[in-house]
Amino acid sequence: MPDLKEEEEERSPISSSEDSNAETENGLGFQPIKATPTDTPMAKVNTGASLTNTLMRTRSTNGFGCDDPVNTCDGTGGDIEAQRADEKDPFEVRFDGGDSDPMCPRSMAHGRKWLIVIIVSASSFCVTCASSMYTSTYAQLEKEFNCSREVVTLGLSMFILGLGLGPMLLGPLSFFDGLSGSAFLSVAGGTVGDMFNREQLQAPMLIYTASPFIGPSFGPLISGFINQYTYWRWTFYVMIIWSACNLGLIFFLVPETYHPVVLKAKARKIRKETGDDRWYAPIERLNKSIPKTIGYSLLRPGQLLIFEPMCLNLCIFSAILLGILYLFFGAFPLVFHGNHGFQLWQTGLAFIGLFIGMMFAAATDPFWHKNYVRLVKQREQVTGEIGGSEPEYRLPPAILGAVLVPVGLFIFAWTTYPSVHWIAPIIGSGIFGMGTLLVFTGIFTFLVDAYPLYAASSLAANSFIRSSFGAIFPLFGIQMYHKLGDQWATSLLAFLTVVMTPFPYIFFKYGKQIRGRSRFATA
Repeated sequence: MPDLKEEEEERSPISSSEDSNAETENGLGFQPIKATPTDTPMAKVNTGASLTNTLMRTRSTNGFGCDDPVNTCDGTGGDIEAQRADEKDPFEVRFDGGDSDPMCPRSMAHGRKWLIVIIVSASSFCVTCASSMYTSTYAQLEKEFNCSREVVTLGLSMFILGLGLGPMLLGPLSFFDGLSGSAFLSVAGGTVGDMFNREQLQAPMLIYTASPFIGPSFGPLISGFINQYTYWRWTFYVMIIWSACNLGLIFFLVPETYHPVVLKAKARKIRKETGDDRWYAPIERLNKSIPKTIGYSLLRPGQLLIFEPMCLNLCIFSAILLGILYLFFGAFPLVFHGNHGFQLWQTGLAFIGLFIGMMFAAATDPFWHKNYVRLVKQREQVTGEIGGSEPEYRLPPAILGAVLVPVGLFIFAWTTYPSVHWIAPIIGSGIFGMGTLLVFTGIFTFLVDAYPLYAASSLAANSFIRSSFGAIFPLFGIQMYHKLGDQWATSLLAFLTVVMTPFPYIFFKYGKQIRGRSRFATA
């Protein structure tokens, strides 16, 4: 396992500069989407590029994309004179005219790009929706296999844990990543970044980013009807059919969009047409060690959680929220069936409050974007730096969400009496859902901006902690509700979120000073 000293020695001086947004992972640069106010496009000429330039990969809140190469392949910076000589190599294949090159994914027709966004977003939605669809099969599974609720809940826990471990272990391995459902949560976001430039990215990235978080709240709406009127196996048949449809759409309609791979295909085409084997793509000159890449992908998230209080606190906050969300899949039947006599399909419909709350939160994104622009302009007036920004400007959605979350939980807690109309706790769950998505949005974008050199690792750390909590909370949720009652069990969850509520504001107010003392965050 590589140590920190070795890691720092292998990072090139170029990638360590203030202008670099890349996280160097075994010679591969990882640059977060929308992490800084400036964006470096793909190179726009065929010549003048360094042979030692490596590839950039951009990671959204859920995936990878591609950007302009800036670092060296070996991560060491290489010999300066050799680099200067290499910069005049005319045989490195690049996109002619940048984004206007016919082979560049960003030159696709607008309608085709949006079709691809819809397909990958629907696939991501399907993956997380499947996790909650399973929860409606509990009663039938217990009866057929004569097992306890804890045993059937393990199916949900293992699924969620896999979603958290998948990106950490499989992120560097594109081939194996495609074999896992977590692929859509770790690489598909890059497809969106590959097709749209910074000015066009907000709307498609919003759709993709929101889809995996809205998915769990939609699953019970479907599976409640399935398990009410059919056999439990039909829940899985529906998921298989749905996944197969997504697979077919991806196979026939979604092309390769990762820029280095597209350039590799272009180089292969040029070599075939000219018969000159000197033409090459940058990716063909990489010599990366897979074990070492995996080692870094596992080591760095742990370092961030240990040494970075901002990363640790925000990861724990988002983890608590996801844990509560998945705990609700066991709590809702107790509340709505036990107190209001809901049938299974009606209990599934009760999740519509969460779904609507998250959809409403997603719809507020234009407002938060305007607020971000306002903060940037204020900074310009104070510092005179045009386009400059601070990572803390991403936190206002999380500040509001941190307030809405306990409010929604307390409303849910103290309206779960049989004498209170069932719409009241559903409204509370909707407020909780809105706050949850706002917190997720603010935290993810802040982590990407605050740790530009380590954005991939910060998001992997967040994914692991979130999924761990999401896997554990459902295992004790039912017992807690039976022991404490609906009101105090939910209130206990609300008090957990109250403890975490100040942190987004604290980091918004004092984050710059904290980053100044950080060994990983940008100063």
